[in-house]
Amino acid sequence: MISDFNDPELSGKYLGTITKDFVKVSDILKEASYQVRSRKFSDFPIFPISKEVQPIGKLLLGKVEKDLDWNYFITYLDEFIQRKLIAEELLDEFKAAYKDPDEFCCLFVMDGVFTSFVYIPYPED
Repeated sequence: MISDFNDPELSGKYLGTITKDFVKVSDILKEASYQVRSRKFSDFPIFPISKEVQPIGKLLLGKVEKDLDWNYFITYLDEFIQRKLIAEELLDEFKAAYKDPDEFCCLFVMDGVFTSFVYIPYPED
């Protein structure tokens, strides 16, 4: 079960490759986040990222097709609750920690045993 909502110990190795990719995909992720919210699917879009194919969410951007280090998936809070990745009793804590989705992208980084929510600010227009 996941209880860290933004791990301050996120390794530089992750941040470097995530940031390099994020510059290329931030506009697409921001638009996808807007669509999830405007169509009332969820107020809490989440973008799981991993180097391998994984079962959470739907593939949005494949690393091979887009020349990225990470695969980008799209889902939202409900799937994390259904899969019991976020416990019901931690729901309020998650919502309180969730940053403004117009300004920040909520990534869920998965790399082997390492998993962490990471909020990255969208570039200024």
